[in-house]
Amino acid sequence: MKTILDKLVIKDKEIPIPIIQGGMGVGVSLHPLASAVAKAGGVGIVSSAALDRLVSKRNGKKVGTYDAVYEEISLAKAAGGFSGINIMVALMKTYADSVRAAIDSGADFIISGAGLPLSLPAIQPPKDTALIPIVSSARALRLICKKWERLGYRPDAVVLEGPLAGGHLGFKIEEIGLESNKLENLFPPVKDAAKEYGDFPVIVAGGIYTHDDIVRFLKMGADGVQMGTRFLATEESSATLDYKSSVVNANDSDIVIAEDPASPCGLPFRILKQSPMFVSAGGRTAKCDKGYVLSKDAEGNFTSCPAKDSNEHYFCICNGLLSSCGYNPDKENPLYTVGVNANRINEIVSVETLMRELAGF
Repeated sequence: MKTILDKLVIKDKEIPIPIIQGGMGVGVSLHPLASAVAKAGGVGIVSSAALDRLVSKRNGKKVGTYDAVYEEISLAKAAGGFSGINIMVALMKTYADSVRAAIDSGADFIISGAGLPLSLPAIQPPKDTALIPIVSSARALRLICKKWERLGYRPDAVVLEGPLAGGHLGFKIEEIGLESNKLENLFPPVKDAAKEYGDFPVIVAGGIYTHDDIVRFLKMGADGVQMGTRFLATEESSATLDYKSSVVNANDSDIVIAEDPASPCGLPFRILKQSPMFVSAGGRTAKCDKGYVLSKDAEGNFTSCPAKDSNEHYFCICNGLLSSCGYNPDKENPLYTVGVNANRINEIVSVETLMRELAGF
């Protein structure tokens, strides 16, 4: 697909259209979506979150994290183009296995956020896989670069995610609406920091919706964009039809940042307020039968999660997001995460149609 946009080059990989599809977990970004984006000239990204359960259900047999990640990336890459994976730092129990499998399967990119991926290059030599942290400030990028320097590596690119993105946000509630935290104001110091440490590409994300938005940020000096919400309501997305329909029918007032009940990860979380899990959180009997966001207790065991003991002020993110991709909708209510512009989507389209629009055809 030809485009008037400049190609994006990361670790000698020449991407025809400088658009990275955001890794939407749980289960929204699987290989059908990632491979379609890659085939259309962008970068397709699968989400590592709960892949073991999703692939196990699909295959009809139990599969561990390593094998699930390896299989999903292999399937995403099968149709050609460039594909990678988004791995959340907050998923501590499965993080290292996800990284190893991604590298071994030949993933073109590992994108990592929801915390600072300070140890990412130390897990395994990345070979041809590009390592890309997600940050929300120049300060965070410098911290990562200094740590990675001591490990003998530098970022191959960075994703700067502003406060208009969907899901978990790297800002405090009171910081989200500040003028200084608009993406166009966050970008220049992050670009300067990237130049300091080797002049690697900067990809911007959060609130980018149209071809004109992409052109505007490229003219500012960005090397590419990452977009999640636009790909959420595509035919190839693995979100349920109810999820996609909720996005298509959403109004501006339906998009909220969850504060109480909130995500057990402790980060502001943008969702549709009519999400069944969000609406019913306080009345749900607390239980933890998935455990993906468990953190270590004083003895070093993975046992702690605010939503494990009480759902009065927290929703169970693991079960809610799994239901939103059709994993267990009869047992748990779904949770719908969206970016700030979800209300602008009014139809479900194919990835090819969307990519042609975004590329400027």
